[in-house]
Amino acid sequence: MALLNRRERERKTVEDISWFHSVDLGDGVVTPGAKSPELLRAEFDSLGLPSDMTGLRVLDIGAWDGFFSFEAESRGADVVALDHYVWSVDTTALNAHNRDRAAQGLPAQPADTVPGMWDPKRLPGKAGFDLAHARRKSRVKVEVGDTTTMDLAPLGTFDVVLYLGVLYHLQDPIGALRRLRTLTRGRALIETASLTVPGNEDRALWQFIEGTELNGDPTNWWVPTVEGALAACRAAGFSEVSVQKAPEPDENGWGRLLVNAVA
Repeated sequence: MALLNRRERERKTVEDISWFHSVDLGDGVVTPGAKSPELLRAEFDSLGLPSDMTGLRVLDIGAWDGFFSFEAESRGADVVALDHYVWSVDTTALNAHNRDRAAQGLPAQPADTVPGMWDPKRLPGKAGFDLAHARRKSRVKVEVGDTTTMDLAPLGTFDVVLYLGVLYHLQDPIGALRRLRTLTRGRALIETASLTVPGNEDRALWQFIEGTELNGDPTNWWVPTVEGALAACRAAGFSEVSVQKAPEPDENGWGRLLVNAVA
C-alpha cells in the first residue's frame, strides 16, 4: 500500500507540471510532453552528434525541461543546461490565460506582460527540469541566465553549443549570435524558424514578426530565410556555416532550419 501511495504521489507530481519535453524519468515513467519521445529523438538525431560524446563540453541554451541536456549527458558529455525565460514563466497559468483569450477572439500575450505569470526569482517554469534532474540523478550543471545580457566569461567555452528554438524569439538576433560565438570553441547547432520566399531563395532576408502571425506566439520577432541565417552567422564571426537540416516549408512558407556553425 505504501508503494502504491508513493507512486500515486509521483504520478500526480508529474501531471501537475506543464511539460514541453517528454523526458524518461526511469521506472517506466515518461513525462507527458507537448513534444513526443519519437519527435524529440528524431530532433536529437538530426543534430549529427556522435553516440559517444565523452570528453565533450556541451552548453544547452534554452534547456526548458532538459531533454537535450539529459540526452547529451547520457552519451558521456559534460553538460551545462542554461535557461531564463521559460524557467521564469508560470506555464500552466499562462496557457490557461491565453486559452481564455483565444475563446474571446483575442491574441495570446507573452508572460512578462501579464501580472502573476512572470517570476524570475521563484522560477516556476523550472519545476519540470528540476524533477527530471532529481529523478534521473543527473549531474548536468545548471545556470540561470540570459546569454544576451549576462557575463559570459564564467561559463567558459564549449565544444558543442545547442541553440535550439531560441534565435527567432530575440529582438537582436545578430547581437545574440555574436555572443554565442564567444561561447563556442567547436560548433554551435542553431535551430530556428525559417521563411521561404519563392524566387528569393538566394537572398539573405529576415522577416519582422509584428504580432502573433507565426504559430500564434507573441514572443517571436525575426525569422530568416536560409541564406539570411547563414549570412548572419558569418557576420557574427563563425568561420564555417552550413545547413545541417533544410526546412520543409508549409503553405505559408514557414519551416524549421538547423544550421551548423563552426567557430
